[in-house]
Amino acid sequence: MPEITWEAPFCGEGNSCFRIGTDTDGNAYIAVNGQEDHYLTDTTDALRALITDIKAGKADHLL
Repeated sequence: MPEITWEAPFCGEGNSCFRIGTDTDGNAYIAVNGQEDHYLTDTTDALRALITDIKAGKADHLL
């Protein structure tokens, strides 16, 4: 398992809390808060685009 540095949880309305993490190779990770051993990984730019779309209301149903 990679060495992931997790940021503080981001919590929207209700129970939709997730965390963003990065590793030393420049990969980005996203996981449901409390379940960081089950994560999605992609480039930092791809996950940044996903989060931007979620915050813009384009994909809030995914959380």
